[in-house]
Amino acid sequence: MTPAATAVPPTVPQQRAQEPAAAQIQLIPAPTDGALDAADETVDLLLDTGRAPGEILVLTTGDQHPWAAHELTFGEASYWAQHDAADDVFYAGISAERTTGRPVVVVAVNGGSDDTLPRALAGALAHAGVLLIVCGDPTRANSLLGASA
Repeated sequence: MTPAATAVPPTVPQQRAQEPAAAQIQLIPAPTDGALDAADETVDLLLDTGRAPGEILVLTTGDQHPWAAHELTFGEASYWAQHDAADDVFYAGISAERTTGRPVVVVAVNGGSDDTLPRALAGALAHAGVLLIVCGDPTRANSLLGASA
């Protein structure tokens, strides 16, 4: 008869290895009215360096990205079906509740309220698997990121 196996609790280093690592945060300086352009350039760079389109989620804090506005003209069901397929870059407002995580989240700080943005940026960070890129005014973005931590 063999002795019964006993469960050994994980050690602290093993526990840390099992915990998901927080996404890295990068800031791309841009004026509020240039945040969308900076986000688009960032997406182009990500794609050019080998990121798959389906790994990227772009969120806006103010007006919708023109791609999202255009796609929404075909209806919500079609728009969200593209999100769920996860085979292309997806664009949404930062407060959209249906968005799910992707390895890379790009946030264009192109408006929005300083009262609601810290919570929204915290949500964006939670959606980012490995990288959160914030495109916007560095002073405002840093204060918002500090408030969301």
